[in-house]
Amino acid sequence: MTRALITGITGQDGLYLAELLVSKGYEVFGLIRGQNNPKYDLVRQTVPGVTLLTGDLTDVSSLVRVLAAAQPDEVYNLGAISFVAYSWENASLTSDVTGKGVLNVLEATRLYAATTTSEVRFYQASSSEMFGKVQQVPQTEATLLWPRSPYGVAKVFGHYMTINYRESYGMHASSGILFNHESPRRGPEFVTRKVSQAVARIKLGLKDEIVLGNLDAKRDWGFAGDYVEAMWLMLQQPEADDYVIATGKTHSIRDLLAAAFAAAEIDDWERYVRQDERFMRPAEVDLLVGDASKARERLGWKPRVDFESLVGMMVENDLAEQSALVR
Repeated sequence: MTRALITGITGQDGLYLAELLVSKGYEVFGLIRGQNNPKYDLVRQTVPGVTLLTGDLTDVSSLVRVLAAAQPDEVYNLGAISFVAYSWENASLTSDVTGKGVLNVLEATRLYAATTTSEVRFYQASSSEMFGKVQQVPQTEATLLWPRSPYGVAKVFGHYMTINYRESYGMHASSGILFNHESPRRGPEFVTRKVSQAVARIKLGLKDEIVLGNLDAKRDWGFAGDYVEAMWLMLQQPEADDYVIATGKTHSIRDLLAAAFAAAEIDDWERYVRQDERFMRPAEVDLLVGDASKARERLGWKPRVDFESLVGMMVENDLAEQSALVR
C-alpha cells in the first residue's frame, strides 16, 4: 500500500486530495498544527480513514518526527497561510510558513529519504500569484515571476527552493503552479466563497448587499477537485518537473457576480453590490490566465468542471447551508 503525507490537509485542497488518494488505495497521513486544531473533526468526518499527526511547518524537528511516523512514499506540501490579503498584514509570519516552511518540509523529506531505500516523491503547491505583474499572457512554466504580494514572494521562494532541492540532491520534487481553484470547501474569506455565501443570503432575504474591492480583476478559476488530480499525476511521472495547472479561460469579478446571481435566479446584480476601497489590494494582480499545455500533453490532465458549473455548485451549496442555519 502506497503511503502519502499531506500538509495542509485541513484546507480544501488537502481534503479533496485525501479523498482522491484514499479512493486509490493509499494509506494517508495528514499533518495538523496543534492538538486542539478546530478543523480536526472536519478531517475526521470528511476522510475518516486518514491518520492525523501533529507538527508545525516552522519546526523542522517536528516534521522529522512526522515523516518518521508516516514513512511516506509521497509528500504533498499544501500547508501555507494562503489568504493573499492577510499577507500584507503579517508578511513575516507569511514568509515563515508559506516560504521557509517549504524549505523545512524539503529538508525533513531529504533527511527521511536518506534512511530508506525507496524513493520519496515530493509535491510543492506553487501559485499563479507568483506571476503577479504578468510579463506574458497566458502564463507558462517559463514566464518570468514578478510577485505583487508578500504571499506571492513567499511562494516564489518555496518554488525555487523545490527546484534547487531537485537539482542539488536529485529529489523527485515537482511544483504545481496552480491557478485559482475553488469549491464549496473554500474559506469564506476568499472572494469566490464570499460572493457565493452573500448571494445565498440575499436570495433568502438575510442580507441586502455584498461589499467588494476591485471588480475588474481577472482570474483563471477552476474546480479544486480537478486540480488535486494533477498533483497526484505529477508524482506518478518518471521524472520530476514543474507544471502550470489552469483552465486557460479568464473571468472578472463582475463575471463571477453575474454567474453567482444568475445561479440564484436573481436579475440585475449591480444593485446588490457596493465597492469599498478597504478591500482593494495595495498592489493588484490584474490578469492571470494559465497555459496548461504541458500538463495536458505530459500528464494527460484537463479540467472537467467549467466556470459556470463551479459557481453554480458553490451557490447551491451555500443556499443549502444558509437555509439550514435559519430553520
